[in-house]
Amino acid sequence: MNRPRLLNDAQVVERVFGHIDARTTDLGESSWREPVGNYRCAERLSAELAVLRHVPVAYCPSLALPEPGSYVARTAAGTPLLAVRGEDAKVRVFRNACRHRGAEIAAGTGCRKAFACRYHGWTYGLDGSLRRVPHEHGFPGLDISVRGLVEVESVERGGLVYVTQRQPPFPGCELDVVPELLPPRYRLLGCTEDELPVNWKIFAEGFLEGYHIRSTHSQTFYPRQYDNLNVIERFGRNNRVTFPYRAIEKLRDVDRRQHSADGVVTYVYHLFPNVVIATFPNRIVMAVLEPLAVDRTRTVTYNLSDRPDDEEGRETLRRDGDFVSAGTREDREMVCGIQRSLASEANDHFEFGRFESAIVHFHACLHEAVNWVRPSHA
Repeated sequence: MNRPRLLNDAQVVERVFGHIDARTTDLGESSWREPVGNYRCAERLSAELAVLRHVPVAYCPSLALPEPGSYVARTAAGTPLLAVRGEDAKVRVFRNACRHRGAEIAAGTGCRKAFACRYHGWTYGLDGSLRRVPHEHGFPGLDISVRGLVEVESVERGGLVYVTQRQPPFPGCELDVVPELLPPRYRLLGCTEDELPVNWKIFAEGFLEGYHIRSTHSQTFYPRQYDNLNVIERFGRNNRVTFPYRAIEKLRDVDRRQHSADGVVTYVYHLFPNVVIATFPNRIVMAVLEPLAVDRTRTVTYNLSDRPDDEEGRETLRRDGDFVSAGTREDREMVCGIQRSLASEANDHFEFGRFESAIVHFHACLHEAVNWVRPSHA
Protein backbone atom coordinates (compact mmCIF):
# COMPACT_ATOMS: atom_id res chain seq x y z
CA MET A 1 0.00 0.00 0.00
CA ASN A 2 1.43 3.39 -0.98
CA ARG A 3 1.74 5.80 1.93
CA PRO A 4 1.45 9.55 1.36
CA ARG A 5 4.79 11.31 1.51
CA LEU A 6 5.27 14.90 2.57
CA LEU A 7 7.32 17.17 0.36
CA ASN A 8 10.94 17.62 1.38
CA ASP A 9 12.28 21.08 2.23
CA ALA A 10 13.58 21.78 -1.26
CA GLN A 11 10.23 20.87 -2.83
CA VAL A 12 8.38 23.09 -0.35
CA VAL A 13 10.68 26.02 -1.08
CA GLU A 14 10.16 25.61 -4.84
CA ARG A 15 6.39 25.49 -4.44
CA VAL A 16 6.48 28.61 -2.28
CA PHE A 17 8.54 30.45 -4.90
CA GLY A 18 5.98 29.43 -7.52
CA HIS A 19 3.18 30.91 -5.43
CA ILE A 20 5.11 34.12 -4.71
CA ASP A 21 5.82 34.66 -8.38
CA ALA A 22 2.28 33.80 -9.53
CA ARG A 23 0.53 35.48 -6.56
CA THR A 24 -1.27 32.22 -5.80
CA THR A 25 -1.65 29.69 -2.98
CA ASP A 26 -2.59 26.03 -2.63
CA LEU A 27 -6.30 25.52 -3.26
CA GLY A 28 -8.57 22.71 -2.16
CA GLU A 29 -10.96 20.95 -4.49
CA SER A 30 -14.10 22.17 -2.74
CA SER A 31 -15.48 24.22 0.12
CA TRP A 32 -17.23 22.95 3.25
CA ARG A 33 -20.25 24.12 5.21
CA GLU A 34 -20.10 23.15 8.87
CA PRO A 35 -23.35 23.54 10.83
CA VAL A 36 -22.99 25.94 13.74
CA GLY A 37 -25.04 23.50 15.78
CA ASN A 38 -22.04 21.15 15.78
CA TYR A 39 -20.18 23.67 17.95
CA ARG A 40 -23.01 24.04 20.46
CA CYS A 41 -24.48 20.55 20.84
CA ALA A 42 -23.56 18.52 23.94
CA GLU A 43 -24.51 15.26 22.24
CA ARG A 44 -22.17 16.06 19.35
CA LEU A 45 -19.35 16.82 21.81
CA SER A 46 -19.95 13.47 23.50
CA ALA A 47 -19.48 11.74 20.13
CA GLU A 48 -16.31 13.77 19.47
CA LEU A 49 -14.88 12.68 22.83
CA ALA A 50 -15.62 9.09 21.83
CA VAL A 51 -13.63 9.72 18.64
CA LEU A 52 -10.68 10.99 20.70
CA ARG A 53 -10.75 7.76 22.70
CA HIS A 54 -10.74 5.54 19.59
CA VAL A 55 -7.85 7.36 17.86
CA PRO A 56 -4.12 7.20 18.67
CA VAL A 57 -3.68 10.69 20.13
CA ALA A 58 -0.30 12.23 20.95
CA TYR A 59 -0.34 12.45 24.75
CA CYS A 60 3.06 14.01 25.47
CA PRO A 61 6.60 14.28 24.08
CA SER A 62 8.99 11.46 24.89
CA LEU A 63 11.19 14.15 26.44
CA ALA A 64 8.58 14.60 29.18
CA LEU A 65 9.53 11.07 30.35
CA PRO A 66 13.34 11.23 30.33
CA GLU A 67 14.21 8.42 32.79
CA PRO A 68 12.73 5.43 34.63
CA GLY A 69 10.07 6.60 37.05
CA SER A 70 9.28 9.77 35.09
CA TYR A 71 5.53 10.28 34.79
CA VAL A 72 2.91 12.59 33.32
CA ALA A 73 -0.60 12.47 34.81
CA ARG A 74 -3.45 14.41 33.28
CA THR A 75 -6.95 14.04 31.90
CA ALA A 76 -7.24 13.22 28.19
CA ALA A 77 -10.64 13.11 26.44
CA GLY A 78 -12.27 13.13 29.88
CA THR A 79 -10.20 10.17 31.14
CA PRO A 80 -7.57 10.50 33.91
CA LEU A 81 -4.41 8.86 32.57
CA LEU A 82 -0.91 8.23 33.88
CA ALA A 83 2.08 7.77 31.52
CA VAL A 84 5.18 6.23 33.13
CA ARG A 85 8.61 5.21 31.88
CA GLY A 86 9.48 1.84 33.39
CA GLU A 87 12.75 0.37 34.58
CA ASP A 88 12.94 -1.34 31.16
CA ALA A 89 12.79 2.14 29.50
CA LYS A 90 9.38 1.32 28.01
CA VAL A 91 6.55 3.86 28.33
CA ARG A 92 3.25 2.52 29.62
CA VAL A 93 -0.01 4.41 30.06
CA PHE A 94 -2.56 3.48 32.72
CA ARG A 95 -5.98 4.63 33.81
CA ASN A 96 -5.17 6.84 36.79
CA ALA A 97 -7.28 5.02 39.36
CA CYS A 98 -6.37 2.87 42.33
CA ARG A 99 -7.81 -0.66 42.12
CA HIS A 100 -9.08 -0.41 45.71
CA ARG A 101 -11.46 2.57 45.82
CA GLY A 102 -10.58 4.45 42.64
CA ALA A 103 -8.56 7.35 44.01
CA GLU A 104 -6.10 8.93 41.57
CA ILE A 105 -2.61 7.70 42.37
CA ALA A 106 -0.61 10.55 40.82
CA ALA A 107 -1.01 14.16 39.71
CA GLY A 108 1.03 16.43 37.49
CA THR A 109 4.56 15.38 36.62
CA GLY A 110 7.54 14.00 38.49
CA CYS A 111 9.68 10.96 39.05
CA ARG A 112 8.99 8.07 41.48
CA LYS A 113 10.20 4.57 42.20
CA ALA A 114 6.62 3.43 42.88
CA PHE A 115 3.10 4.89 43.14
CA ALA A 116 1.42 4.72 46.53
CA CYS A 117 -2.23 5.74 46.71
CA ARG A 118 -2.59 8.52 49.28
CA TYR A 119 -5.99 7.22 50.39
CA HIS A 120 -5.09 3.79 51.79
CA GLY A 121 -1.54 3.15 50.63
CA TRP A 122 -2.04 0.50 47.96
CA THR A 123 1.26 0.64 46.08
CA TYR A 124 2.04 -0.04 42.41
CA GLY A 125 5.29 -0.60 40.54
CA LEU A 126 6.36 1.33 37.47
CA ASP A 127 4.97 -1.54 35.38
CA GLY A 128 1.54 -1.04 36.98
CA SER A 129 1.63 -4.21 39.08
CA LEU A 130 0.13 -4.12 42.55
CA ARG A 131 3.08 -4.50 44.95
CA ARG A 132 1.69 -3.82 48.42
CA VAL A 133 -1.66 -3.77 50.22
CA PRO A 134 -1.47 -2.54 53.83
CA HIS A 135 -3.13 -5.00 56.22
CA GLU A 136 -3.70 -7.39 53.36
CA HIS A 137 -5.33 -9.93 55.70
CA GLY A 138 -8.42 -7.69 55.72
CA PHE A 139 -9.08 -8.59 52.05
CA PRO A 140 -9.68 -12.35 52.00
CA GLY A 141 -9.44 -13.82 48.52
CA LEU A 142 -7.69 -10.76 47.04
CA ASP A 143 -5.46 -11.80 44.13
CA ILE A 144 -2.94 -8.98 43.80
CA SER A 145 -1.59 -10.48 40.55
CA VAL A 146 -4.73 -9.36 38.70
CA ARG A 147 -5.32 -6.05 40.49
CA GLY A 148 -2.63 -3.95 38.89
CA LEU A 149 -3.34 -0.61 37.24
CA VAL A 150 -5.46 -0.87 34.11
CA GLU A 151 -3.25 -0.29 31.07
CA VAL A 152 -4.39 1.36 27.86
CA GLU A 153 -2.76 0.89 24.49
CA SER A 154 0.20 3.18 23.90
CA VAL A 155 3.19 3.45 21.61
CA GLU A 156 6.26 5.69 21.56
CA ARG A 157 7.25 6.83 18.09
CA GLY A 158 9.05 9.78 16.51
CA GLY A 159 9.53 11.60 19.80
CA LEU A 160 5.87 11.29 20.85
CA VAL A 161 3.86 9.04 23.16
CA TYR A 162 0.51 8.08 21.58
CA VAL A 163 -2.47 6.70 23.48
CA THR A 164 -5.49 4.81 22.13
CA GLN A 165 -7.94 4.55 25.00
CA ARG A 166 -10.55 2.28 23.44
CA GLN A 167 -10.74 -0.46 20.87
CA PRO A 168 -11.24 -0.90 18.01
CA PRO A 169 -9.23 2.04 16.65
CA PHE A 170 -10.86 4.32 14.10
CA PRO A 171 -9.60 3.19 10.65
CA GLY A 172 -7.19 5.35 8.69
CA CYS A 173 -5.19 6.75 11.62
CA GLU A 174 -2.05 4.67 11.14
CA LEU A 175 1.03 6.21 12.70
CA ASP A 176 3.44 5.05 10.02
CA VAL A 177 2.41 8.05 7.89
CA VAL A 178 3.57 10.49 10.60
CA PRO A 179 7.20 11.68 10.27
CA GLU A 180 9.52 12.25 13.19
CA LEU A 181 8.32 15.58 14.54
CA LEU A 182 10.38 16.01 17.72
CA PRO A 183 14.04 15.26 16.91
CA PRO A 184 16.15 13.92 19.81
CA ARG A 185 18.48 16.94 19.68
CA TYR A 186 15.70 19.09 21.19
CA ARG A 187 15.26 19.63 24.92
CA LEU A 188 12.03 20.24 26.80
CA LEU A 189 11.76 23.80 28.08
CA GLY A 190 8.51 23.31 29.96
CA CYS A 191 4.78 22.66 29.83
CA THR A 192 1.89 25.02 30.50
CA GLU A 193 -1.85 24.47 30.79
CA ASP A 194 -4.55 27.02 30.11
CA GLU A 195 -8.33 27.11 29.74
CA LEU A 196 -10.14 29.09 27.07
CA PRO A 197 -13.88 29.78 26.78
CA VAL A 198 -14.05 28.35 23.27
CA ASN A 199 -15.07 25.14 21.49
CA TRP A 200 -12.03 22.99 20.73
CA LYS A 201 -12.75 22.86 16.99
CA ILE A 202 -12.87 26.64 16.67
CA PHE A 203 -9.48 26.75 18.37
CA ALA A 204 -8.05 24.04 16.07
CA GLU A 205 -9.29 25.83 12.94
CA GLY A 206 -7.20 28.89 13.77
CA PHE A 207 -3.98 26.94 13.21
CA LEU A 208 -4.93 25.59 9.80
CA GLU A 209 -5.05 28.51 7.36
CA GLY A 210 -3.08 31.62 6.39
CA TYR A 211 -6.06 33.48 4.96
CA HIS A 212 -6.18 35.58 8.15
CA ILE A 213 -2.50 36.55 8.43
CA ARG A 214 -2.74 40.13 7.19
CA SER A 215 -6.00 41.11 8.87
CA THR A 216 -5.37 39.45 12.24
CA HIS A 217 -1.58 39.76 12.56
CA SER A 218 -0.85 43.08 10.85
CA GLN A 219 1.89 44.03 13.34
CA THR A 220 3.19 40.57 14.28
CA PHE A 221 3.26 37.71 11.78
CA TYR A 222 2.35 39.63 8.61
CA PRO A 223 5.50 41.81 8.43
CA ARG A 224 7.54 38.56 8.44
CA GLN A 225 5.18 36.25 6.55
CA TYR A 226 2.83 36.33 3.57
CA ASP A 227 -0.92 36.76 3.56
CA ASN A 228 -2.89 33.80 2.18
CA LEU A 229 0.14 31.93 0.85
CA ASN A 230 0.39 28.35 2.07
CA VAL A 231 1.47 24.90 0.99
CA ILE A 232 -1.11 22.42 2.29
CA GLU A 233 -0.51 18.67 2.42
CA ARG A 234 -2.48 15.73 3.73
CA PHE A 235 -0.93 12.64 5.25
CA GLY A 236 -3.59 10.19 6.27
CA ARG A 237 -6.17 12.06 8.33
CA ASN A 238 -3.56 14.64 9.26
CA ASN A 239 -2.49 17.95 7.71
CA ARG A 240 0.69 19.93 7.27
CA VAL A 241 0.30 23.64 6.54
CA THR A 242 3.42 25.58 5.53
CA PHE A 243 3.61 29.29 6.45
CA PRO A 244 6.59 30.82 4.59
CA TYR A 245 8.61 33.77 5.88
CA ARG A 246 9.71 36.60 3.64
CA ALA A 247 13.27 35.57 4.50
CA ILE A 248 12.78 32.66 2.11
CA GLU A 249 13.83 35.05 -0.68
CA LYS A 250 17.45 34.64 0.42
CA LEU A 251 17.33 31.13 -1.06
CA ARG A 252 16.65 32.35 -4.60
CA ASP A 253 20.34 32.17 -5.48
CA VAL A 254 21.16 29.07 -3.45
CA ASP A 255 21.59 25.68 -5.10
CA ARG A 256 18.20 23.94 -4.93
CA ARG A 257 19.81 20.85 -3.44
CA GLN A 258 20.87 22.94 -0.44
CA HIS A 259 17.46 24.44 0.29
CA SER A 260 16.46 24.08 3.95
CA ALA A 261 13.25 25.13 5.66
CA ASP A 262 15.09 26.19 8.81
CA GLY A 263 14.24 29.78 9.62
CA VAL A 264 12.27 30.39 6.42
CA VAL A 265 9.00 28.54 7.04
CA THR A 266 6.80 27.47 9.92
CA TYR A 267 5.39 23.98 9.52
CA VAL A 268 2.10 23.38 11.33
CA TYR A 269 1.33 19.68 11.69
CA HIS A 270 -2.25 18.86 12.64
CA LEU A 271 -2.34 15.35 14.07
CA PHE A 272 -5.98 14.30 13.86
CA PRO A 273 -8.02 15.11 15.78
CA ASN A 274 -6.73 17.46 18.50
CA VAL A 275 -2.94 17.90 18.48
CA VAL A 276 -0.96 20.64 16.73
CA ILE A 277 2.82 20.75 16.42
CA ALA A 278 4.35 23.96 15.05
CA THR A 279 7.97 24.60 14.14
CA PHE A 280 9.47 28.04 14.68
CA PRO A 281 13.07 29.28 14.47
CA ASN A 282 14.84 27.83 17.53
CA ARG A 283 11.78 26.07 18.95
CA ILE A 284 8.95 23.59 18.45
CA VAL A 285 5.58 23.94 20.14
CA MET A 286 3.22 21.01 20.76
CA ALA A 287 -0.35 21.88 21.76
CA VAL A 288 -2.97 19.34 22.85
CA LEU A 289 -6.53 20.68 22.73
CA GLU A 290 -8.61 18.92 25.38
CA PRO A 291 -12.39 19.50 25.08
CA LEU A 292 -13.97 20.23 28.47
CA ALA A 293 -17.40 21.44 27.35
CA VAL A 294 -19.02 22.78 24.19
CA ASP A 295 -17.61 26.20 25.08
CA ARG A 296 -14.46 25.33 27.03
CA THR A 297 -11.07 23.89 26.06
CA ARG A 298 -7.94 23.13 28.06
CA THR A 299 -4.69 23.56 26.15
CA VAL A 300 -1.64 21.56 27.22
CA THR A 301 1.39 23.18 25.57
CA TYR A 302 4.90 21.78 25.46
CA ASN A 303 7.80 24.03 24.40
CA LEU A 304 10.99 22.48 23.05
CA SER A 305 14.20 24.00 21.71
CA ASP A 306 17.51 23.02 20.12
CA ARG A 307 19.25 26.20 21.32
CA PRO A 308 22.11 25.82 23.83
CA ASP A 309 21.14 26.44 27.44
CA ASP A 310 23.44 29.43 27.84
CA GLU A 311 22.91 33.17 28.19
CA GLU A 312 22.78 33.80 24.44
CA GLY A 313 20.46 30.87 23.87
CA ARG A 314 18.10 31.96 26.64
CA GLU A 315 17.96 35.51 25.28
CA THR A 316 17.18 34.21 21.78
CA LEU A 317 14.38 32.03 23.14
CA ARG A 318 12.96 34.91 25.18
CA ARG A 319 12.89 37.19 22.14
CA ASP A 320 11.42 34.58 19.82
CA GLY A 321 8.95 33.49 22.48
CA ASP A 322 7.66 37.04 22.87
CA PHE A 323 7.05 37.18 19.11
CA VAL A 324 5.15 33.89 19.02
CA SER A 325 3.16 34.80 22.14
CA ALA A 326 2.05 38.11 20.63
CA GLY A 327 0.64 36.35 17.56
CA THR A 328 -0.93 33.65 19.73
CA ARG A 329 -2.77 36.26 21.79
CA GLU A 330 -4.25 37.71 18.60
CA ASP A 331 -5.43 34.28 17.48
CA ARG A 332 -7.03 33.65 20.86
CA GLU A 333 -8.88 36.96 20.70
CA MET A 334 -10.33 35.92 17.35
CA VAL A 335 -11.45 32.43 18.36
CA CYS A 336 -12.97 33.66 21.63
CA GLY A 337 -14.88 36.27 19.64
CA ILE A 338 -16.18 33.56 17.30
CA GLN A 339 -17.35 31.56 20.33
CA ARG A 340 -19.21 34.57 21.74
CA SER A 341 -20.82 35.24 18.36
CA LEU A 342 -22.47 31.82 18.32
CA ALA A 343 -25.10 33.26 20.64
CA SER A 344 -26.02 35.88 18.02
CA GLU A 345 -27.51 33.12 15.82
CA ALA A 346 -26.39 35.13 12.76
CA ASN A 347 -25.05 32.01 11.05
CA ASP A 348 -26.54 28.56 10.70
CA HIS A 349 -23.24 27.30 9.25
CA PHE A 350 -19.62 28.36 8.81
CA GLU A 351 -18.23 28.55 5.28
CA PHE A 352 -14.72 27.16 4.73
CA GLY A 353 -13.39 27.99 1.28
CA ARG A 354 -10.74 26.52 -0.99
CA PHE A 355 -8.02 28.55 0.78
CA GLU A 356 -8.95 26.64 3.95
CA SER A 357 -8.63 23.09 2.65
CA ALA A 358 -6.81 21.82 5.75
CA ILE A 359 -9.90 22.76 7.78
CA VAL A 360 -12.10 21.08 5.18
CA HIS A 361 -10.02 17.89 5.53
CA PHE A 362 -10.27 18.11 9.33
CA HIS A 363 -14.06 18.41 9.31
CA ALA A 364 -14.52 15.73 6.65
CA CYS A 365 -12.47 13.28 8.73
CA LEU A 366 -14.20 14.27 11.97
CA HIS A 367 -17.63 13.90 10.33
CA GLU A 368 -16.70 10.39 9.19
CA ALA A 369 -15.34 9.49 12.63
CA VAL A 370 -18.41 10.78 14.47
CA ASN A 371 -20.65 8.70 12.23
CA TRP A 372 -18.38 5.70 12.93
CA VAL A 373 -18.68 5.97 16.73
CA ARG A 374 -22.47 6.41 16.59
CA PRO A 375 -23.85 4.23 18.00
CA SER A 376 -21.91 0.98 17.95
CA HIS A 377 -18.46 2.10 19.12
CA ALA A 378 -19.15 4.90 21.60
